[in-house]
Amino acid sequence: MSFADPLAFVLLAAVAAELWLSWPTRTRGPRARLGFPAIALFDDAAPRGRARWSTLPNVLRACGLLLLVVALARPRSVKETRDTRLRGRNIVLTLDISSSMKALDFKTGNRLEVAKQVLADFIPRRRDDFMGIVVFAGKTFMQAPLTTDADVLLDLLRRVDIGMLPDGTGIGTALTMGEGRLKDLPRGSGVIVLITDGGNNTGYPDPLMAAAAARALGIRVYTIGVSSHGATPIAPYKTGRPATMEAPSAISTVEERLLDQIATVTGGRYYRATDETALAGVMTDIDRLEKTELHLREVESYREYYALALVPALLLLAADVVLRSTWLRTLP
Repeated sequence: MSFADPLAFVLLAAVAAELWLSWPTRTRGPRARLGFPAIALFDDAAPRGRARWSTLPNVLRACGLLLLVVALARPRSVKETRDTRLRGRNIVLTLDISSSMKALDFKTGNRLEVAKQVLADFIPRRRDDFMGIVVFAGKTFMQAPLTTDADVLLDLLRRVDIGMLPDGTGIGTALTMGEGRLKDLPRGSGVIVLITDGGNNTGYPDPLMAAAAARALGIRVYTIGVSSHGATPIAPYKTGRPATMEAPSAISTVEERLLDQIATVTGGRYYRATDETALAGVMTDIDRLEKTELHLREVESYREYYALALVPALLLLAADVVLRSTWLRTLP
């Protein structure tokens, strides 16, 4: 049993006040009365006849008003329920598309191509979640807003490519954009997955400042460093430069420490992915960590019982009016 409008019980105070003011006593008679000289001889005499029932109208009125308040509170019980399963996660996939992501660390393509393929495998597994995509380099861009449409996400992910944005690695800016999409959602439901191959070298705010903001908002950040050990060749990308160019694009110890700090501050975790298999395993691990299925019982309808209180309330109030007008009528 529950009440749809429990605030109605505040009116009980008014019912109690009305009963106290209207109850006749020896020391306080009715407000409208015909007075006679006091006769002390009859002070202790017991009331007789109809006088013995003089308080009955007050009792009927008090009970009627009490039941009327209960009716206004709408007592009810559950009639039909439906069991539902929810996975309340809101995930922003934040992907580095700086020029260093052209590095050919992995056998099946450059870092960006492999990251896109792993994300393309990850997205369909989270169909019940809201997901969005942020891409970043020297600037940041919201590639896909939060949505549950996996097909739209996959289509927009396929369009991501190096050269869309000015070069650079603005990790703090990317985190801030992701937080902006999650800040108004239920606390604890927001997750950012950051995939990058380097440290922050442009943009505002500082990554650790952005991480502190994420912690304040209840957003976890999982950071993934995609890089093999040592220098790796950079693939030609609309430049005509030879693919044998060497570049010191491996993540340094300092950069790894920064990514680990970002994850630790927010309650997430840092991963190092040195090949496509490791990166796929990282996303599987994140999928497992954030798979929080909730089984909810949703009420579809109620049985209403207000009539069981309303009908007696009206009868009692009617009886009060009838008695005061007939058998227990008083003067004036």
